[in-house]
Amino acid sequence: MAPIRVSQLLITAIGCYTSPEFALAFKMTAKPLDLSRFDRRVYTPHPTPIEPMPKLSAALGGSVNLWIKRDDMLGLTGGGNKTRKLEYVMADAIKQGADTIITCGAVQSNHCRLTLSACNKEGLSCCLVLEERVPGSYKPEASGNNYLFKLLGAEEMVTVGLGEAPAAVEKMAEKLRAQGRNVYCIPGGASNEIGATGYVACAQEIQKQMIEGGLTFDAMVCASGSGGTHAGIVAGFHDTEMGVTGISTRQPKDHQTKHIHSLAQKTCQYILGDPTVELPEESVLVLDEYVGPGYSLPTEGMEEAVTMFGRLEGILLDPVYTGKAAAGLIDLVRKGHFAEGSNVLFLHTGGAPSLYHYQPIDMSENKKAEEKKCD
Repeated sequence: MAPIRVSQLLITAIGCYTSPEFALAFKMTAKPLDLSRFDRRVYTPHPTPIEPMPKLSAALGGSVNLWIKRDDMLGLTGGGNKTRKLEYVMADAIKQGADTIITCGAVQSNHCRLTLSACNKEGLSCCLVLEERVPGSYKPEASGNNYLFKLLGAEEMVTVGLGEAPAAVEKMAEKLRAQGRNVYCIPGGASNEIGATGYVACAQEIQKQMIEGGLTFDAMVCASGSGGTHAGIVAGFHDTEMGVTGISTRQPKDHQTKHIHSLAQKTCQYILGDPTVELPEESVLVLDEYVGPGYSLPTEGMEEAVTMFGRLEGILLDPVYTGKAAAGLIDLVRKGHFAEGSNVLFLHTGGAPSLYHYQPIDMSENKKAEEKKCD
């Protein structure tokens, strides 16, 4: 049998939309699917809002209309994109009878925070492997997410060096299984095809909001890290006119592009139940100009973006993911990347708790700059 090319994944966690208007709006050429056939734990029983950002748009010249999808307002402790992914991953863990969850992430991992929160809600034990992606970055007394790991009651936390997390997770799992525990391991960021399904559902949620609100978006910008969010959005919007740009927060462009394409294709195959499905490589666009000196390390663009979003729109970004993704968004607008009059949607994936650890913005310098501007 010849490989099938995905023409459209029109999928929702809350229903399947088959009206003529819906099909016309999104060029539906394949039978829409219904995610209700997949097990899901509901951690956010309502859509997250889509809001305009008029002051930010005006500050950038007013040639592009900027909007924001507020996934920082998702459920669980502090919200953020991992909540959508965990709805499907935790459902799979419970289906398999797990009593203990092990996952991994960076020392200020939003994913670890939200996995621990989900485990508390489900009555499961949770163990964390924290990876020092920047040498010396782990501080036992640190605030931010590290404080929340302790507050939420992680059963065990171990810290390892860069690239050592997978082996450490397996070692911990072997130890706990030897004790008779039923262990389920979640990859970093919950970024496998099960987790990415949550962002296929998000794409459908956005499509429904566009139709109901009379909105049109020409492009979307999101952070591209462990990949589940970016890949799920790519799969969910494939073959619509929505161009999705992922701003890498860690990896070089070529590496991240291959990773996102592979995961997006696996997600399509998982949802359709067909391993022959192919996703066009041109569906994935990654930019790596905004990573700076490395993962979680500050850049001037990130500091500007965090400050502008906070002071113009009252929205908190984090310095590791959304801050750098927003720096990319701002730079692209300034460069004229988007056509004049375009409506551009920025996906806010949360992460604000890490601000209280990194505190990347020197407010004294910002104050001096503002005073100088007023003189």
